Amino acid sequence: MGKTEISVVIPVYGCRAAVKELHRRLSETLKGMNKEYEIILVDDSCPQGSWEEIYDVCKSDDHVKGIHFSRNFGQMCAIAAGLDNCIGDWIVVMDCDLQDRPEAIPELYKKAMEGYDVVFVSRKNRKDKNVTKLLSKSFYRVYSYFTGGYFDPNICNFSISKRIVIENYCRMKEHTRAYGMFIKWLGFRQTSIQIEADKRYEGKSSYDFKKKWRMATDIITTQSTKPLQFSIRLGFFMVFCSAIYILYLLLRYILVGDLQVGWTTIIASIYLVGGFILWAIGISGIYIGNIFSEVKNRPLYVIAEKLNLSGGEED
Repeated sequence: MGKTEISVVIPVYGCRAAVKELHRRLSETLKGMNKEYEIILVDDSCPQGSWEEIYDVCKSDDHVKGIHFSRNFGQMCAIAAGLDNCIGDWIVVMDCDLQDRPEAIPELYKKAMEGYDVVFVSRKNRKDKNVTKLLSKSFYRVYSYFTGGYFDPNICNFSISKRIVIENYCRMKEHTRAYGMFIKWLGFRQTSIQIEADKRYEGKSSYDFKKKWRMATDIITTQSTKPLQFSIRLGFFMVFCSAIYILYLLLRYILVGDLQVGWTTIIASIYLVGGFILWAIGISGIYIGNIFSEVKNRPLYVIAEKLNLSGGEED
């Protein structure tokens, strides 16, 4: 076997039925490119038992490498595990549900050969629900504001990157790591191509609203301090408004001799200010929580078993 030119890294969770079809389509596509390749399937402790499918595929094809987590660590950690173990000159990252077309890999590679270090896929005619699309657009607008950059909501993890890009990505040890956003932060020569999106091969996304909200909060607060700055500005604004109102009351008392007092106004003001104080403390608490998670310096993931990879099961 010669030098590996292309590595395909795929986190696997919640789509057991798609594994063998994914392998078939990937194998046909990569063989057609006449490049030495490897496929790394990372089982994020899928409750459907996807590891059994990955095990069978690994035993039937030496090009396929399998990684099995000891428990569920999340999609980003699964991607990180695959990237830590891949050896290709060019690395493709894609999802396992076949919304990302394996047949698009030659197009990504061809575009990269024009002199780019990273080529992303921009999904055209996404098959997601309208609510999902709306939430995605809203998140990226908020994220763009807080980070000072622009991020296309149609761009996903599906991409091809040069080894030097992935090596620098793996050097970043943050526990909350959004793959596409971190790759964009690294710089290098980047572009994107439009690819028609497909429907999920099986089931539905495991990312419900609660998980998406938590992920959005983690991503923003680990990459931007603007929420803290915003709370400070809001505090100054409230102090300014309060000072103006107090001055107005004093002038009214001096000039008119009438000072309006009201229990309702006082209570409403207390609740308003108290709410903003708790909000600001909550934002600070999130940042302190992020610091707490990082300083523990725990591993991103724990591998229980490997197949066709050094240091793992080979029989």
